[in-house]
Amino acid sequence: MITSIVILTHNKLKYTKLCIESIREYTDKNNYEIIVVDNHSTDGTVNWLNNQRDIKSIFNEEGLGFPKGCNQGINIAEGDNILLLNNDVVVTPNWLMNLNKCLYSSEDIGAVGAVANRCPYYQQISIKYNNVEEMVYFAEKYNISDKNKWVERLKLIGFCISIKREVIEKVGLLDERFTPGNFEDDDYSLRIRKAGYRLMLCKDTFIHHYGSVTFGENPYEYSKILKINQKKFEEKWGFNWENYISYEIIKLIDKPKSQEFNVLEIGCGCGANLLEIKNIFKNANVYGIESNKNAGEIARDFAKVIIGNIVNCELSYQDKFFDYMIFSSADMNLNDSPEILKFVRSHLKGGGQILINNFNTKLTRL
Repeated sequence: MITSIVILTHNKLKYTKLCIESIREYTDKNNYEIIVVDNHSTDGTVNWLNNQRDIKSIFNEEGLGFPKGCNQGINIAEGDNILLLNNDVVVTPNWLMNLNKCLYSSEDIGAVGAVANRCPYYQQISIKYNNVEEMVYFAEKYNISDKNKWVERLKLIGFCISIKREVIEKVGLLDERFTPGNFEDDDYSLRIRKAGYRLMLCKDTFIHHYGSVTFGENPYEYSKILKINQKKFEEKWGFNWENYISYEIIKLIDKPKSQEFNVLEIGCGCGANLLEIKNIFKNANVYGIESNKNAGEIARDFAKVIIGNIVNCELSYQDKFFDYMIFSSADMNLNDSPEILKFVRSHLKGGGQILINNFNTKLTRL
C-alpha cells in the first residue's frame, strides 16, 4: 500500500527540509512517495528540490494557492491514498502506520487526521517540549495504535489529512474557489461526509505543527482572506459554519459511558455536540431540532433530526422521553415561549436536565 504525500511550498526552505527529513526518518520508504508542489519560491527551495531524487516536484511560475497546488499534486499521485501535509509539520515514529490502520479499518471511513501541538477544532493536545528531540521522545511513547482513541468528526483540518483514492475519485478535487486557502478543508470534509463516508480523528497519532508559517507573515491579509472564504463557504452550503463542540455542556452529562439514555439538542446545527456525545457515550440516543435545512441534513447522518422550529414543527416524541435537553439556539428566552415550556414539561423525564449552551438563553424557572 502506497501513500502519496502531497506538500505545498512557498519559500520557508528551513521548514520544508525538516518536514521531508522527518518523513524519510520515520516512515517506511517502501510505503510512500513524496510530491512537492512549489508556488514560485525564491529562497533556494527550487534548487534544493531539484537535487532530491526521491521527490516528484512541480514548479509553478506563480503562486497558485493551496487548493490549486494540492490538486496538481493529487493529479500526478500514484498512491492508494493521498495525504495532504503542510510543509511546517514534523512527522514522528509510527505516524503513517497509525493513520493507515484507522483509514482502512472500515469501508465507510473516507479520511483521517492526526493531533498536534498546534491545531484548531480540537485537534490539539496540551504538551510541552523544548526541542525536536524531546518532541520525538514524547511521540514514541504516545503513538501507540489504539482504536479506542479514534473519534468521528464533522471535519478535519487540512494540515495533515489522508484520503482514500476512491473517495477523491467519487468526491472530486478541492474546490479552487477557496484560493489562496482557508475553508477548502471545511468544504472537502462536508463533501466527503455527504458522499457517505466518515471522517476520523486519530488521537493515537501525534505530529508536530509549527503553524501559520506562511499565512502568519501577514495577519491582516490572512484575516481578510479568512472572512472572504467564510462568506464563499456560507454561500455554497447555505449555513454559517459554526460547529464548535461545547465540552462545557457535554461535561454536565452525568451518566456511565456504557449506559443508554436520550439526548435532544434544540438548535443542533450540523450536530457537532451530538456527534461528540456519541463518541463519548457509545449507547446514547441523540436527537436534534434544527431550523436550517442544510445544516440539519448534515446532522442526520448520525442523529435523528427534525428540520424546523420547535414552536411550529410537528414533534412526535414520547412523553417523558429525554434525559437531557440541550438548548443551543442563540438569543432564546424560554420564559417568553409558553410552547417551549410546555414541550419541556411534556418530554423531559422526571429528574432530567436542561443544559443551556448560550449565555443569551434564559430560564428562570420551569
